[in-house]
Amino acid sequence: MSEIETYLADQEAEALADVIAFCRIPSVSTDPAFAEGISAAAEFVAERMRKAGFPKVEIVPTGGHPTVIAEWCETPGAPTLLVYGHYDVQPPDPLDKWLTPPFEPTIRNDRLYARGVSDDKAPLLLPIIVAEAFGKLSGGLPINLKMLIEGEEESGSPHFEPTVERLKDRLACDLVVSADGAMWRPDIASVTVATRGLVALDVVVHGAGKDLHSGRHGGSAPNAIRVLTHLMASLHDAECNVAVEGFADGALPPDPAIIEAIKAIGFDSGAYFDEIGARRPATLPTGEELLTRQWLVPTLEFNGISGGYAGPGTKTVIPAQASAKITCRLVAGQDPMAVIAAIEAHLMAHLPSGYELDVHGHGPGTTAFALDPDLPALKISEDIFGEVLGQKPLRVAMGATIPIGAVMKKHLGVGMIFFSFSTSDEDYHAPNEFFRLANLRIGLTAWARLIERLGAQG
Repeated sequence: MSEIETYLADQEAEALADVIAFCRIPSVSTDPAFAEGISAAAEFVAERMRKAGFPKVEIVPTGGHPTVIAEWCETPGAPTLLVYGHYDVQPPDPLDKWLTPPFEPTIRNDRLYARGVSDDKAPLLLPIIVAEAFGKLSGGLPINLKMLIEGEEESGSPHFEPTVERLKDRLACDLVVSADGAMWRPDIASVTVATRGLVALDVVVHGAGKDLHSGRHGGSAPNAIRVLTHLMASLHDAECNVAVEGFADGALPPDPAIIEAIKAIGFDSGAYFDEIGARRPATLPTGEELLTRQWLVPTLEFNGISGGYAGPGTKTVIPAQASAKITCRLVAGQDPMAVIAAIEAHLMAHLPSGYELDVHGHGPGTTAFALDPDLPALKISEDIFGEVLGQKPLRVAMGATIPIGAVMKKHLGVGMIFFSFSTSDEDYHAPNEFFRLANLRIGLTAWARLIERLGAQG
């Protein structure tokens, strides 16, 4: 171990305390009720960067939730690294499914449980803690380091691209490294080389002008829930394929290297259904089929539905309005706005007479992204993953969405790698999200090696 790595190992308890303090802050970006938590989280990140030794730290207004930018650029001739992360988190609902409160971090079996701990609070603190170690032991960094920590990743990043475009000169760098993302599995070393895009929308069906008595008006008045469920069912065929004309327009063939990785993994589809607590289907898909759907096929998923009365007992009404929330994960070549237009056209074509329909998109969406397979930093990161995880990593895709890749390439003109030490089974976006404390130790070592080796490249 290098001097830096030994120091970081000795500081593990302090690093864990930082993560716990950060995770106590309820920084839910999509719900205005958590505005105070958003401000507190931005201040926490900024103060932690100042404590680490970053000479310049600023909380930057964006028109939405603020972004935190830090700069430690005092090494002439060295490469400049821009690290990305996000301090906002998903809503903790349903609260009754948590074994311990989501914003009261709890350690069980060498895991830290809290909302946002895996996505992305523990991973984004790692490079800050490592930078601090270099400053204390070496008096500075072997590279020039910038950090960009946003507060809207979990709500579609509506102000992220305009912020990067506006500040592109300040954010200029040689390489972007995302502390957000995840290793595919805890038992298989992997680096992510592709992510899907994302677009989100709300669908609202309107029937009568008000809720009506189901005895007085039943059988004659329009029922918004009945029509909404009819419309939602029409969006997929019997095999759960998206049945929207034009939905996949522009989609490009997948990277052959990812297809080869899918074949090499030997994924157990039966174990997958067991792990998520679902019944195995009568016709079990192969592991290759399942991973292909998760990584390489665009999706349309229902995230929530509402209308009428859902409280205890009954309320005999015919609802005037019903709504559904939808998100779509996209593949390379799909245009997010064109996807919304295709869905709206499909719904309008299937809407019965006597009803009205509103479709509201959430921001411009995010296009899919793929890394440059020949990027030198990708090879460096693969070597480091192999060292700290004990096996050569596979290059894999991610079914989730990290919006930064396409934005950075467009406005900064540089490559990007993912360097995250979360794993995809850590229940982020779900109750009982956790982060393996072993990955805190591994991540500190890996970030130290990444900074050292990028600095050595000159």
